Amino acid sequence: MVILKDKNNMLVDTIRRFLRRDAISHLSKIINNTHAADLSIVFRSFSIYQQLKLFNLILDIEQKADTFSELEEKDLLDLIAHIKDEDVVKILKYMPADDTTDLISKLPEERSNKLLESMNFKESEEVEELLSYGTDTAGGIMIPDYIALREDITAKEAIEALQNDYSEVEMPFYLYVSDEFEKLVGVCSLRQLVVVSPYTQLKKIMSTDIFSVRTDTDQEEVAKIVARYDILAVPVVDENNKLVGIVTVDDVIDIFRKEATEDILKMAGVGEEFVETQTILRSTKTRLPWLFASCLGGILAFFVIGQFEDTIAKYAYLAAFMPVILGMGGNIGTQSSTIVVRGIATGRINSHEIWKVVIKELTIGVILGCIYGLLIAIVANVRFYDQQFAGYLALAVGLAVLSSMSIAALVGSFVPMLFEKLHIDPAIATGPFVTTSIDIVSVFFYFSIASILLGI
Repeated sequence: MVILKDKNNMLVDTIRRFLRRDAISHLSKIINNTHAADLSIVFRSFSIYQQLKLFNLILDIEQKADTFSELEEKDLLDLIAHIKDEDVVKILKYMPADDTTDLISKLPEERSNKLLESMNFKESEEVEELLSYGTDTAGGIMIPDYIALREDITAKEAIEALQNDYSEVEMPFYLYVSDEFEKLVGVCSLRQLVVVSPYTQLKKIMSTDIFSVRTDTDQEEVAKIVARYDILAVPVVDENNKLVGIVTVDDVIDIFRKEATEDILKMAGVGEEFVETQTILRSTKTRLPWLFASCLGGILAFFVIGQFEDTIAKYAYLAAFMPVILGMGGNIGTQSSTIVVRGIATGRINSHEIWKVVIKELTIGVILGCIYGLLIAIVANVRFYDQQFAGYLALAVGLAVLSSMSIAALVGSFVPMLFEKLHIDPAIATGPFVTTSIDIVSVFFYFSIASILLGI
């Protein structure tokens, strides 16, 4: 990671220096010898006009297409806004169909229609078919370039078909086998073709244990299947089990990255989009309702504390331990909710195991609560050892920490699991929602315990 960061920084500094000097020949040499993935990162450091200047220096149209595929959405849309339609169409011709579809779907309707009209019939038909599926479904992210052969042909005929009919397929991970009705019945690898007799039929060497998904399958479920079974691609079939496309491992990596980012942003209460790409107004509007939940929780906590005015007035020292009690509860609540949300997202935790997960996290919360409750109780006792109420205060603080951490672990694990069971995104259960509720409960238990033990 450090090496890549240093490489990118050095590349940015070099390009910036040559831009100042307007050293076009040097810039051209650097740009055309830089990988598209690196260019996509480098472009973020420059203005749109500098990006356009650098992009126009790329000589190979395939590298331009790769750069389009690698650029972040905002950077790509800004760049395309300054490129003529006919030039965009030429580049789209060399992009994978799923990337082209993703780009077309994000453009203004008027321009996307113009681009589709300018593309050749076959390409536009593929894109329009992919656009008909949901954006976050297997159909929306699949590519229609795959190898499908009949089960009754031989290994020799299959190799000839690969050489003649499928030479342009970029990622021939697997050979999918269909029957006379074009239904998916098996799959075999390229290795199997070359190690068997040339006259062996595919149906004799193919594997019928196929992990396939429907066009309407959620993209997260597709990603989990690829990750669980360690496959490089998963076939996508329609309602008749006819093969219509494949989702490849590179798309799965993008899905995991996208979903993880969305979950983290939701848990932080800042929406689903990259914060750095939002305008000030949009970012403000996104955060406002989430922070309102925290504000409302703070007001409720104020009224809860108000019920114990006499306790605080008589023992002002109680207020000194509120930050550590609330902090410990909030931290373990966030930990539990993060673990559960991640487990649900990766498929390691099932909503049917709700009580198993909750009991486990509650047990951990109780154990940690005992340890830190004892530690903070000792600190309280040492600090107020010369006071008559020192023992009761220490016990009250220790029990408050125990109850706060236990309840926090319970809420942090139960709420996301409950949301998942109700088919609501569990990521929204964390952040402000969980921490605010934990703060209110912790304050109530703390002063209730203190009032009982100190006899107020």
